[in-house]
Amino acid sequence: MDARCPERGILEHVTSRWGVLVLIELHGGRARRFSELRRSIGIVTEKMLTQTLRTLERDGFVLRRALPVIPPHVTYSLTPLGEEAASRVRSLSEWTATRAQEVLAARESYDAAASN
Repeated sequence: MDARCPERGILEHVTSRWGVLVLIELHGGRARRFSELRRSIGIVTEKMLTQTLRTLERDGFVLRRALPVIPPHVTYSLTPLGEEAASRVRSLSEWTATRAQEVLAARESYDAAASN
């Protein structure tokens, strides 16, 4: 995959550390507020979450809805394209969970061999 291909940039956005977590959290059609997303993701900073949401919105994965009320009420949800991407990312996440013990064992074996 050539570094200049648009597919590579899209893949980087979808599979970034925070992009994956945002897609998984929004998967299933429920709109979420920024603070709710931030709490559910955990250690992400406000700046990184904002940046990730904007990137995913620009790519057509996330829909941002701002209601004209005071105080402002903004929600985020996935577009149909975002739901499709989130479904694929979730499959990888589930596979990772089922194979975690094997990966950890491989790491231990590698580290033991490397330290000799």
